[in-house]
Amino acid sequence: MEDNEPAAKWLALISQALNEPRDGGSASDEECYSMSHHGSYEVRNNGKYCLIASKQMVGIFLAVWVRSELVQHIGHLRMASVGRGIMGCLGNKGCIAMSMSLHRTTFCFVCSHLTSGEKEGDELKRNADVAEILKSTQFPTICKTPDSQIPEKILDHDRVIWLGDLNYRISLSYHDARTLLEVNDWDALLDKDQLMTEREAGRVFDGWKEGKIFFAPTYKYWHNSDAYAGEMTKSKRKRRTPAWCDRILWYGNGIEQLQYIRGESRFSDHRPVCAVFKARVDNSNNGRHRKRYSSVGAGIPLDEIMPQRHSFYEY
Repeated sequence: MEDNEPAAKWLALISQALNEPRDGGSASDEECYSMSHHGSYEVRNNGKYCLIASKQMVGIFLAVWVRSELVQHIGHLRMASVGRGIMGCLGNKGCIAMSMSLHRTTFCFVCSHLTSGEKEGDELKRNADVAEILKSTQFPTICKTPDSQIPEKILDHDRVIWLGDLNYRISLSYHDARTLLEVNDWDALLDKDQLMTEREAGRVFDGWKEGKIFFAPTYKYWHNSDAYAGEMTKSKRKRRTPAWCDRILWYGNGIEQLQYIRGESRFSDHRPVCAVFKARVDNSNNGRHRKRYSSVGAGIPLDEIMPQRHSFYEY
C-alpha cells in the first residue's frame, strides 16, 4: 500500500542487516564498538545508509543505520544487553541497547522483548522488565576523566528511542475486543490498552512519549494471513485477544515524531511497526553552538508522512 511505503523501505534495510554476517550475540561487546563493519544500502536515489552496528540476542535483533555522510560524526559507539527471560536472566526476553553520539548529542536505541501473557497481572511483570532494563543496562566506560559527559545509563542520553515487542495487551475479553475491532472503535480499545493505562498511572515509562496510534492492533495473526488468530480457531487455549504489542516510544527533548505506522509483512504472527522522528542535534564549532535537525528512521519527504488509519475491516 502507498501509505506503507516508508515501512517497506526500512523493512528492506532490516532484511539486509539480517543477512549480514554477524556473531549471533556470542562475541564480546568490545567487538561491537568498532565502526569498521559497514554495510550500505541504496534506500533512495539521492542517498545511502551505512550499517554502523548490529547485535542479536536470541530473537532480539537491533541494527543501527546512519546516512553515509554522517558516519564521520558518529562517536562513542557502545552496545549492551540485559536478559529477562527464563530464571530472570536468559536472553529470550530482555533488551539490546546501543549508545552513540552524533556531533555533541547523545542517542540511545533500545530494542526489547518483554514478558508475554494476557493473564491479569502480567502487565506488572512487563513493568518490572522495563524497570530492570533501565536499572541494569550499563554501557562500558570509555573515558576515565572525572568530568566525562559520556552516558553510561539509558536515561543519561539526550535522546532515547525504545522499540520492540513490549507485549502489553488490551484488558478486555476476546469477544468484547473483537466487537470493538469490527466497528473500528480503536479509541475504546486504546482506553483499555495496558501500556497507556500503566503509563498514565506512572507505573512504567514515566516521562516517556508515544505518538497517536492510527493503525490496527499488531498481534496476533494467523500464519501467513491477514486474519487474527482467534478467527481461525475455536480453541480458547490458542486464542489471543488482538492487541498493540509492538510499540515505539521516545524520551528526551528535541525529538518530534513525524510518522507512526505499521507494515503488512506476513512473516510473523505480529505486524511490524515503523516510526520516523526529527531530532535536534547540537554541533559546537569554534565555541559557537548551532542546532541541526536530522531524521531518525528514514529520510522521507514530509508530504509522504501523513498517518492514515488502517484496518482490514471495511468502513
